[in-house]
Amino acid sequence: MDVSIRPALPSQFADLAEITAQAYLGDGLLDFGAEDPYLEQLRAVERRAAEAEVLVALDADDRPLGGVTYVAPGSPWADIAGGGEAEFRMLAVSPEARGRGVGEALVRACIERARAAEGVSGIVLSTAPAMLGAHRIYRRLGFVRTPERDWCPLPGLALLTFRLEL
Repeated sequence: MDVSIRPALPSQFADLAEITAQAYLGDGLLDFGAEDPYLEQLRAVERRAAEAEVLVALDADDRPLGGVTYVAPGSPWADIAGGGEAEFRMLAVSPEARGRGVGEALVRACIERARAAEGVSGIVLSTAPAMLGAHRIYRRLGFVRTPERDWCPLPGLALLTFRLEL
């Protein structure tokens, strides 16, 4: 599949917001379904792009296939990153593009950004236990589980963490 990864343009924000929201809803990752308050953050592509870097995966016709938020050290979008760590969040791929390397391409783009940044020693992420396909990508790319960093952003919502040493 011919996929390009680049920073999302404002004209792509609405599509990317819907891809992200629908990926989380479709996979049953939101405890309150369409009423889940996290949907607001998933759809807040414009705000994320102003405070972090939102990357979009595009097909040969420049149609958005998925996206991810790359969080540089010190960004307000960091959840678990410590000093000298980058993070990525809200990785999502449209249903029709799944299984075609889009998610892996987005993760690789985040790794490349972290490696290129001065003083960054690792990249971290949080993930739901049910995101098994994503876990396979992370492990294949060299991420290791960091159970000592697992956390619960809300009561009953346990997240697993992974880290890649750069």
